[in-house]
Amino acid sequence: MKPQKYGPFPYTPITKRPKITWPGGARVAFWIIPNMEFFPLDEPVPVGRPSVVPDIPNWSQRDYGARIGIFRIMEVLKNRDIRATVTLNSEVLDAYPEIVEEGMKLDWEFMGHNQSNARLLNAIPEDEEKGVILDCFDRIEKFTGTRPKGWLGSGLIETWNTLDYLADAGCQYVADWVNDDLPYLMDIDGKQMVSIPYSREINDIPQFEVHSRTPEEFDQMIRRQFDTLYREGEQSGRVMAICIHPFLIGLPHRIDCLGSALDYIQGHDDVWFATGSEIIDHYLTSGATF
Repeated sequence: MKPQKYGPFPYTPITKRPKITWPGGARVAFWIIPNMEFFPLDEPVPVGRPSVVPDIPNWSQRDYGARIGIFRIMEVLKNRDIRATVTLNSEVLDAYPEIVEEGMKLDWEFMGHNQSNARLLNAIPEDEEKGVILDCFDRIEKFTGTRPKGWLGSGLIETWNTLDYLADAGCQYVADWVNDDLPYLMDIDGKQMVSIPYSREINDIPQFEVHSRTPEEFDQMIRRQFDTLYREGEQSGRVMAICIHPFLIGLPHRIDCLGSALDYIQGHDDVWFATGSEIIDHYLTSGATF
């Protein structure tokens, strides 16, 4: 993508869209996105301030997510028959292969998510970005047997070249652009990609680490988000994302708020619990693309 004043898509107000109906007449297509991430001990942990090496407190907190927190998330979702769509650092395959194997047993979908969360795309040499993206897709495909269809950049970060490299890697949808409640088409120099709704609000990192929300407050935020989208979805479908990190939501004093919110959502009819690629596949065949 060349540097430009607006994104590689037209501005289309929500009031001017074709109506979309999700499978079964659902009002809301719901997807949940656990982040499986790796932070090397011998690199700084990106915590919004200079980090020493080794940064034992911050590194250990994140390692807790892989040792314990992710398995709590798996249990919550398994008990409710909900499949997740994982954003996966490819270096997790070396550091924590067992958690990916468990996710495969649960038939979870895997998206690309950089090699490591310690290295953002705009912080590596420009000539290395394409190799990082291709390596991430290739590693995940080799391990899981399925090439990822989706991508979330670590920190939702892109450069002017990222979308082009993603298209070259065979990526079909990207979650970095948090500017809509519906998927929309992106034109990447003549190649098609789809943006899928993700969230920086219904996301445990800003709510717990930045705003110091309680688990009860996060539960209520999820419910209010759902209530609005469900109401609007009666006229035309909406997409809702819950974005979670095992080192935060997977803590003992927080995990129950996830189950509580999911029970509330599952108490409603006309909700389609889907993976990212299922949402995108239906969108592309719906006749309601824009």
